[in-house]
Amino acid sequence: MAKMKVDNVILPSHGSEKTFDVTITDNIVTSVRPSSAPHHCPSLLLPSLCHPHLHLDKAYLLTSNNPTYAHLAPKTGTFSEALTTTAQAKSLYTEDDLYLRGAQLLSTIYTQGATSARTFVEVDATTGTLPLTVARRLKREFAHLIEIQIVAFAQEPLFSKDDGEANRLVLEGVLASEAAADISVLGTTPYVEVDEHAMSENIHWAIETAIDKCLHLDFHLDYNLKPTGINQGQVMPWAFNVVTFLLTADWNTMNKDKTVVLGHCTQLSHANPRNLRHAAHRIRTHNLPIHFVGLPTSDLFMMGRDHYPKPRGTLPVMDFIREPYCLNACLGVNNVGNAFTPYGTGDPLTLASWGVGIYQAGTEKDAETLYGCVSWRARKAIGLASEQDEKEREETDVVEGMRWKPMLLVENKGAVEVPGPGSGDGVSGVMAFPARQRVSIRDVVWDPPEVNLRKVIR
Repeated sequence: MAKMKVDNVILPSHGSEKTFDVTITDNIVTSVRPSSAPHHCPSLLLPSLCHPHLHLDKAYLLTSNNPTYAHLAPKTGTFSEALTTTAQAKSLYTEDDLYLRGAQLLSTIYTQGATSARTFVEVDATTGTLPLTVARRLKREFAHLIEIQIVAFAQEPLFSKDDGEANRLVLEGVLASEAAADISVLGTTPYVEVDEHAMSENIHWAIETAIDKCLHLDFHLDYNLKPTGINQGQVMPWAFNVVTFLLTADWNTMNKDKTVVLGHCTQLSHANPRNLRHAAHRIRTHNLPIHFVGLPTSDLFMMGRDHYPKPRGTLPVMDFIREPYCLNACLGVNNVGNAFTPYGTGDPLTLASWGVGIYQAGTEKDAETLYGCVSWRARKAIGLASEQDEKEREETDVVEGMRWKPMLLVENKGAVEVPGPGSGDGVSGVMAFPARQRVSIRDVVWDPPEVNLRKVIR
C-alpha cells in the first residue's frame, strides 16, 4: 500500500486562514484534516499546470546556441520570415539535436509545475517522421513526470503549392503506421494554403481523418487582423465555418469525447459581436466540444508588423469565457526560443500573470480564471479532464475519496536575507526580513513564485 502525506497546506477553496494535512493512499485522498502542527509559513496546494499548445520540435532553435541554426536568426522578425527560416531549420534536424532540445523543454516545464502538455511535431515531406520518432521516445521517457499528447502536425500546405500532396501522403502514412498508437491529435494550419478552396479542403480532410482515426483535432486558424464581415474588403473568420463543418460531419456522434481546439484566432479579437454571439450560441446549443486557445506571447509579437500605427491582437480569452459568450477558452505558450517567439521561458504562470494586463483582468476572480486557463481549463481543452476531474479542479478543492492527480505545491520562505552594511573590519552582516507569503491563487497569478519554490506532488 502506497501512502503519502502532505502537511500544513492551504487549500484555496477553504480560504487562506486555515491549513490542512492531506493523506493519500494508493492514489486516493483518504484524509483531509486541520493541520496538527500549523507552521507560520504554510505551503499553498494548487492544481498542476498544463500546456495546451506547445511546439516540441521547434523549441530553442534560436536560444540553444547550436551553430547549425546560427544563420537563421531573425533579420526582420516578421511572420513570413519565421515561416521561411523555420522551414529551413527542419532540413537541418538531427535525432540528437531534436532529442536534446525536446528534453530541455520538457524538463523545464516540469520544474515550472506542468504535468501535462499537448506537443506539436511536424510531419511533412521535409521532416519525414524524424520529429515524431523523437517525440515518441520523449513521451516514453517522461511518462512518469508529464502526460504528453503528441500532435501529428501539418505546418505546411496539404492541398496547394508544389509539395502539398507529398506532405499529405507523409502524414497519411504516419497515421496508418504503428506510430499512430502514440498520436492523440491531428493538427493542421489551413491558413498556409494558397486560396479559400484549398483551405476548405484542408479543414474537411482534417475533420474526416480525425473521425476516421478517432483523434482529437487542433487547428491553427485565422492568424490575421483582417476586418470581419461580409462587405467588400472584409473576411469572415474561418472559425465560424469550422462550426458548420463539424455539425455537417456530425462530430459529436462520429467522434465522441474528442475535442476540437482552435488556436490563435487573432482575427476574432475584433469580430463583430453579433456574429460572435451567434457562433457562440451555435457551439453551446449543439454542445460542440470546441475550445479556443489564446497564444498571446507569439500573437502580440507577430501581429501588426506591416502597419502604422501598429495594431496588436490576440484572442480575447477572458471575454470568451464570460457572458454573453460563455465559451471554453484557455491560454498556451505556443513557441519557446524560436523565430515565432524568441523571448521568454515558456512559464505558464508568467503567461497567466501577463494575462492580467493583456486582458485588463484585475480582480481576484479574474486571477482564479487566469490560473484555470493554464491549469484545469487547459486540461479540459486537450481532453485530459474527466467530468469528476473538471469539477474538482475548477473548485480547486481536495476532498476525501477523490482520485489524486499531480498537484503543484507553492512553498513559502520564512525570511528574505540580504548582505548587511559592512562593519569596520570589512565583514558584512546579514539583514533578514519576513518574506511575503503567497496564500491564495491571486498571489500566485499576480506575483508568480520563483521556480525553486514550486514542487510537483505526485
